[in-house]
Amino acid sequence: MGSFKEIVNTISNPTILFTSVLILFPFIFPPTDWFDKWHRKLGLHHLWGTKAIIIATIGMTAFFIYGLGDYNFQKIVLKPDNVPISGMIFLVVFFTWLSMNQAYKNDELLDKGQKPDEFYEAPNDKVLVWPDLVYVELISLIIMSAFLLVWSIGLPAPIEEPANPTESPNPAKAPWYFLGLQEMLVYFDPWMAGVVLPSLIIVALMAMPYIDRSPENSGFYSYKRRRLGISLYMFGWLVLWQLLIIVGTVLRGPNWNFFGPFEYWDVHKLEALTNINLSEIIYIKFLNTGLPSNILVREIWGILITLGYFLILPPLLAKTILRNMYEKLGVARYSIFIVLIITALTLPIKMYLRWIFNLKYIISIPEYFFNF
Repeated sequence: MGSFKEIVNTISNPTILFTSVLILFPFIFPPTDWFDKWHRKLGLHHLWGTKAIIIATIGMTAFFIYGLGDYNFQKIVLKPDNVPISGMIFLVVFFTWLSMNQAYKNDELLDKGQKPDEFYEAPNDKVLVWPDLVYVELISLIIMSAFLLVWSIGLPAPIEEPANPTESPNPAKAPWYFLGLQEMLVYFDPWMAGVVLPSLIIVALMAMPYIDRSPENSGFYSYKRRRLGISLYMFGWLVLWQLLIIVGTVLRGPNWNFFGPFEYWDVHKLEALTNINLSEIIYIKFLNTGLPSNILVREIWGILITLGYFLILPPLLAKTILRNMYEKLGVARYSIFIVLIITALTLPIKMYLRWIFNLKYIISIPEYFFNF
């Protein structure tokens, strides 16, 4: 089983992990007809069947049980702060399956000319606050209180000694729900990672239903009729948020280095990385000269790349592969949609630039606290 652990540790390398996710994602959540065709050819539509969730749950449970036999895995997973992450993985998988399973069932009914399941489930005309709602809330309160009591007894809070400013924990991690933001801080300036990107990702997730507002597909789960909107939402939610939390929890160890789930967290592990800016790569490495003293001349290459990305790419996509979407949404909604999407995509792009080229910033103007 040592070979299995080595395979898992190798796959957990961020470059391999994210590349695999980015390749598989459009086939699991097909955004277009082309991907949907391969989605069905490869049999991936069976992912949303009842058998699939049973097999997935058994497989994940078996993996966790097996992993608990490894001391390094055990230290990560059973740490009281990290237990919610393990639960989150199971819950995210289940509720994603639940919604997609219903969506695929409704798509099959609609293709047969029938109405979705939601139309056959006629709700009661009235639900009384007393006793119906109060009883449900009271029972839920009692069950949750009992659950939290058992949790607090079985997993005591990790209260440590008083804070010592001369000795910081290694690794120093934020609470689990902020670990995605902490992971972004590795690749972006604090104002981008802590304010701009999280805000735009959340706004993009909220805006999706309003950008794709087809009235005939409202009131029920359907994937086929809103493939692009749902697949992009899932990408932002699962990849740019949930996966970053898991990476920050399980794979980030001492000195903020990457470690596999079964790898010993060696505090002496040091990776010799020299992260450099785009201007340094161009002027020092390629042109073999010093950096210009003029800020605009020094950062002109990064400015041109950024302007091209945000100003040229959207209309170019509207004229080519996103032409149908542009005609469907119109100028205003398409502009909002594409700006939100390409802004969110700067995160995986910047991650790859850091991993492959050790690129720190595309635009670096520390004189005015502007780094991108």
